[in-house]
Amino acid sequence: MRKVRTYNEVQHSTGSQLLEQVLELQDRLAARLSSIGTVVAIASGKGGVGKSAVTANLAAALAMRGRSVGAVDADLNGPSLGRMLGVSGMSLSDGPDGVGPPQGVQGVRVMSMELLQEAEDAPLGWRAPDFGKFTWRSTLETGVLREFLADVVWGELDFLLIDVPPGTDKIERLLELIPDLDQALLVTTPSEATRFVVSKSLRLVQEAGVGVVGLVANMTEHECPQCGHRSSLFESGGAERLAAESGVPLWASIPFDPRLGASTDLGEPLVIKEPEAPASRAILALADRVDAAAKAGADTE
Repeated sequence: MRKVRTYNEVQHSTGSQLLEQVLELQDRLAARLSSIGTVVAIASGKGGVGKSAVTANLAAALAMRGRSVGAVDADLNGPSLGRMLGVSGMSLSDGPDGVGPPQGVQGVRVMSMELLQEAEDAPLGWRAPDFGKFTWRSTLETGVLREFLADVVWGELDFLLIDVPPGTDKIERLLELIPDLDQALLVTTPSEATRFVVSKSLRLVQEAGVGVVGLVANMTEHECPQCGHRSSLFESGGAERLAAESGVPLWASIPFDPRLGASTDLGEPLVIKEPEAPASRAILALADRVDAAAKAGADTE
């Protein structure tokens, strides 16, 4: 049987220069990330948990604390983070060192596939051979994510937040690009179905050895703005159960507030528009915890 060698087993220059290109790209990515203090992945594995809204508001909250922040929308097929951070319609600048990202609310620098598409309703299409396009898709998507990280002039940042699309495979792809990821926040809801899915993502990041992992429970309850009465949206305490079973701390419990989605959809994160709202207070407290964990990590280096 013929033995196929992996990249690590090839010790000489290859005729196609493929190995050399891969190593060069890895070096370029490492060089770009070296100017960023803390890289935080906001993931879930489950769709519909409000992860992008949490990412946008967390980015704004950290910037409100005086931190320099960048945000990457890793959801290439359904980008929304750019709209939530107020950069829709803005242009990218092109320079000798790479692409310059536009600045949204509170000066947050944003990179999203939305900024590269001509029409608002344009679906994402890949250039590939007509036959077997699915075999190329993962490679192409990984290449774009690497470009968003390595070929964008982020400058000196305290935080770079990465909004990871649903699916454990998307988390694994990011971990392959950034094996020494600083922090991972896994967004869940109190529902048992969500706990079931997010538990797989949690195990993945734990086995990958991510330095700091925290759970974020979203849409935990609804608080009436008139009388203050609180009512649960889900009967099961899936988020608390997941935290207890895994030993991973629950960093934030964000109550449901229709204003959170409405304001964020307009590119005006609620933490800026109404910082005293219960959901805003929860996210601002989450920002403080993310910031404290980053400082603790820096002190131990």
